[in-house]
Amino acid sequence: MIARGDVSESPIGAPMRLQIHQRIDEISAAQWDALVPDGNPFLAHAFLDALEAEHCLRSDYGWTPHHLTLHADDDLIGAVPLYLKGNSHGEFVFDWAWANAWEQAGHSYYPKLLAAVPYSPVNGPRLLVGSNDAASSRRVVLAQALREHVDKLGLSSVHVNFTNADDAAALGGDGWLRREDTQFHWRNRDWPDFDAFLAALTAKKRKNLRQERAHVASAGVRCAMKHGDEVAEQDWSAIHRLYVSTFEDHGNLPVLTEGFFRRLASTMPKRVIVCECRHRDQLVAMALFLRSNETLYGRYWGARVDVPGLHFEACYYQGIDYCLRHGLRTFEPGAQGEHKIARGFLPTATQSFHYLRDEGFRLAVADYLRRETVSRRAYRADLMLRSPYRDDAGE
Repeated sequence: MIARGDVSESPIGAPMRLQIHQRIDEISAAQWDALVPDGNPFLAHAFLDALEAEHCLRSDYGWTPHHLTLHADDDLIGAVPLYLKGNSHGEFVFDWAWANAWEQAGHSYYPKLLAAVPYSPVNGPRLLVGSNDAASSRRVVLAQALREHVDKLGLSSVHVNFTNADDAAALGGDGWLRREDTQFHWRNRDWPDFDAFLAALTAKKRKNLRQERAHVASAGVRCAMKHGDEVAEQDWSAIHRLYVSTFEDHGNLPVLTEGFFRRLASTMPKRVIVCECRHRDQLVAMALFLRSNETLYGRYWGARVDVPGLHFEACYYQGIDYCLRHGLRTFEPGAQGEHKIARGFLPTATQSFHYLRDEGFRLAVADYLRRETVSRRAYRADLMLRSPYRDDAGE
């Protein structure tokens, strides 16, 4: 149904047509960005292009761009950030067990198709159609195209990770399997400042947060949130080294290059924020964030000093304070981490959708997901009993 490359194209419900692109720079940045809601930085053409141009996405890392677009004449009316995946690294929706089972049965799980933001467990649309009266029907076209394309290529599966409710309406049937997971998000309850946020916590949690912040201050470390164009040019090398050291310390591959960081600061200067932590004017730690019009996203952290509470200050408290000062509604600090509850982040359901081409395999996974969903909902309900907020605790 869909041509791979940029020459042969097939009409669907003329005058619409679908196309596959092996590089995002083949696609008009202005037309792509017009489909992205809320200024979502991870879906911006500049962000995805930076990953490709700065060599963060490579076939030996398991990532091959394979973007899907939907056109009406010369107009781009739909798009999906799509990749051929040779493994399941950098996805944060873990299907290693599925891959193992399918390969033990004598089949190839990889390559598979993945609609996602590389290396980023951030929520948002994946079927990009903008805001118009035809949006719902165009999402259905894109969802159908994903299924038909994976059938045509003879791949095991296609996956749509960390998507939103609008996409769910298009992906909710026709063989798609829904999977839930849990993250921890902070919601702005219209507190005027950080002290008002603290006052909303139980006495014990409020005391603990103040102590953690006091440890950082008493160590002589000062933190400041700076937008990309406010970061000194010479500091990007140190910021990248801190990112690399954290990944290497945990035995992970630091796939993001210094050029990627610098490119984001240049092309998305007000969407990139760095928490710079300094001791005697020396950069000793950092946390990197991105923001949309409504949401702050915490991404990467690194430190070369061991100061109690510094991780929480740089990655959480500075971010909360930024949201309050700039009127952002939500703060997503990253995947996993029950320790975030005590610091004001509550369990939140996330969702992904999966189409497994083999019917028997699909039925087996569907049965597993039914049981997993019950477990994960019970898990979130139990976590909510640990809410740090006075109102939730009945105080």
